[in-house]
Amino acid sequence: MKRSVKDYILLVFKGIGMGAADVIPGVSGGTIAFISGIYEELIDSIKSVIAKDSLKHLRTLSFANYFSAINADFLIAVLSGIAISFLSLARLMQYLLINHPIPVWSFFFGLIMVSVWFVAKTIEKWRFSAYAFFVVGIVTGFLITMATPTETPNNLGFILLCGMIAICAMILPGISGSFILLLMGKYLYMMAALSNFDFSVIGVFLIGAAVGLLTFSNLLSWLLHHYHSQTIAVLAGFMLGSLNKVWPWKVATQTYIDANGAIRPLVEKNVLPTTFLAENNTEPYVLLAIIFAILGAILIILFERFLSKPVTKEIDIRQRFGL
Repeated sequence: MKRSVKDYILLVFKGIGMGAADVIPGVSGGTIAFISGIYEELIDSIKSVIAKDSLKHLRTLSFANYFSAINADFLIAVLSGIAISFLSLARLMQYLLINHPIPVWSFFFGLIMVSVWFVAKTIEKWRFSAYAFFVVGIVTGFLITMATPTETPNNLGFILLCGMIAICAMILPGISGSFILLLMGKYLYMMAALSNFDFSVIGVFLIGAAVGLLTFSNLLSWLLHHYHSQTIAVLAGFMLGSLNKVWPWKVATQTYIDANGAIRPLVEKNVLPTTFLAENNTEPYVLLAIIFAILGAILIILFERFLSKPVTKEIDIRQRFGL
């Protein structure tokens, strides 16, 4: 697939969008990849990194052929965007979630809501199995968002494990890697590591992420090629179920004290705006929430309309990667 410089710049921006989504608990970079039309190519490209047909080029030291076989130019562009986003937006997202949670959550609520439609419509024919897996995805996504964060160790071995597990969630539309980190008790720890450029922690996490990504991408690629409609249906269900996490109005049921001595929510429950006002004694900003939800929806519509390419058909993917 020949791409122009403009195409690669666009891929970097899509990667930035994925990274920005992944640093927010409840929002998945996989969602951005899907609606931007690069999801299946991304999964198959990652899978090809350790595929037999690709590795044979390394054995003969044919590096140019290896990079071509793994679609390296595509991967470098997307991963560069993700890295840029992680390093530049982690502190901003922390600030926005702490100081302006309602418009942030509302924006992503609208974004995900519309994204479910765009993902679901890629299934050409909805059969009973697709509907069943869609429901399974909804229930699973909802139950994951209801789980309670736990206290866990900070040793590098556990950070390695966190990287392996979180990256699997990060590439699934609707399942947030950041939220998985929150459940494992390491979201705040990793956000602090990113903000403070703690490269020892970041490096170990990335090693774990690489191992998890290469392993999980093989399974996901196989599912997409053999059970395409069912896989897409369950991913769309994950996204819909995850809306429980990004509901704008929450009341804290458990709190923690951050590094600055401020009390922050750790576990929250969703409430109506009136209950939010009564229990938090804080303005619910309903109109502002609606505006930002609409903005999130509009962004996805524009993204899909002008920046997305049609989702690659399964036969095209097979031809591209020689499957």
